[in-house]
Amino acid sequence: MKFGVFGYSGRMGKVVVETFQEAGHELTFKADIDGETMKEKPDVIVDFSSANALDRVVETVDRLKCALVTGTTGIGEKGIDKLKALSGKVAVVQSFNFSAGITVLKKILREYSKFLSDWEVEIVEAHHKYKKDAPSGTAIALSKEIGRSQIPWHSLRMGGIPGDHWVYFANEGEVLEFHHRAISRKVFAFGALKAAEFAVSAPAGFYSFEEVLFGGRL
Repeated sequence: MKFGVFGYSGRMGKVVVETFQEAGHELTFKADIDGETMKEKPDVIVDFSSANALDRVVETVDRLKCALVTGTTGIGEKGIDKLKALSGKVAVVQSFNFSAGITVLKKILREYSKFLSDWEVEIVEAHHKYKKDAPSGTAIALSKEIGRSQIPWHSLRMGGIPGDHWVYFANEGEVLEFHHRAISRKVFAFGALKAAEFAVSAPAGFYSFEEVLFGGRL
């Protein structure tokens, strides 16, 4: 598989390149804030850049007619709409978190939060001090699975934390805590690799990471 990376010189981009090459795939396109270089047309582009680069990513994928895997956060509903429009032409896999553990946690919250409807709930997330958006895209996604409006969330930006998410449910007598910790950015790169290998053979469409892992929405 020939792949390209948007944001290749960033922290996540470097891990993606390393992980994909270790799996035997060839880097043929790379882009960052300074420009882009292409040795050969890629089969898929992986995007871990920034929300500000989304229009450029969409234009490039549309021009090259390759699949797209994007994990960039902070793109908002308008950004999602742009990706969905692009997915009419190519396969697009979009997720704010390419961790299998977070994907399972979303399933748990979706299925069981209804039994805790009279409990208070809050979300805490922590990431490295360079992460610009807050709350994280993952925290927003988790809150949507709970299905309540105006869930309080708390964001920490410190050190080099790859990603921690806590969901707390509490009543007067007990606390139920869900916690997911990413101990390395490798976990997101492995997820992006699975998504890329899926996308290169998938028909045009807009896919979630759940569909990549489990063949359909859980």
